[in-house]
Amino acid sequence: MLAVERRLKLLERAAADQAVEVSGLAREFQVSEMTIRRDLRRLERDGFVRRTYGGATTRVVRAVGAFEVGQNARMLHNAQAKVQIARRAAQLTAGVRVMFVGVGSTVEQFARAITPGGDLVVVTPSLAVASMLGTRRIRVIIAGGLVRQDELSCVGASAVEGVQRYNTDIAVIGAAGVTAHRGITDLDDGEAEVIRAALEHTERIMVVADGSKFGDVAMSTVAPIERVSVIVTDPSADTAEVERIERGGVEVVTVPPESPAHRAPGDTAGVGGAAAQDAR
Repeated sequence: MLAVERRLKLLERAAADQAVEVSGLAREFQVSEMTIRRDLRRLERDGFVRRTYGGATTRVVRAVGAFEVGQNARMLHNAQAKVQIARRAAQLTAGVRVMFVGVGSTVEQFARAITPGGDLVVVTPSLAVASMLGTRRIRVIIAGGLVRQDELSCVGASAVEGVQRYNTDIAVIGAAGVTAHRGITDLDDGEAEVIRAALEHTERIMVVADGSKFGDVAMSTVAPIERVSVIVTDPSADTAEVERIERGGVEVVTVPPESPAHRAPGDTAGVGGAAAQDAR
């Protein structure tokens, strides 16, 4: 069974039972408990579950007989908000010459929204981002290293060294957690290490994160909040947390939801549609 198929089944089980245990899932899927923990960590990163001691609880409510998850489950959580955030971030970075682009589902939506052309150079540790941009009129530099199979991102010493070679005008990154006190945090320290290295060589930092990330603190700090220039999010972000962040001198851009009447023809970024390929 492929990892993505196993995670879909894990998500279905979590939605049905509301809580799952690592040991039981490992027996059911005939894999190690470490594999299940990695799966749950990935699902937590994408906003579907919240990990607990020995298992996880779900953030997905199952309608009677109506729970369906497509191949791109990682894009489903707050999918339309992520698309809107990505489009606004792409507008704000128009004209940038050299850009670092990080890892994550909202960042991948940002990559889709980037307008090709000009002399834009993108440095990224993400194979997904590189594959999206590499076929368009954008010069892409990928940081080599050990590939994380669950995230399709490069980590390790080679990736750190790779991103440190380039000076960028702006870095666009995602987040597992956003708070005024702990800053921008990530679930995986190896991934966070690469992002931290890239941020040492950029002029400005833009964070793209849907409102569910505000108030959460993940294991590894990527950047203190005062290092961030702008955060692009949606109206679901905790108001009190946003105010604390703004008092620290960070610009928070809140993107209002798009009404169906103003959606572009063919835009099906609701359940499952967010991962449709950009026609550009």
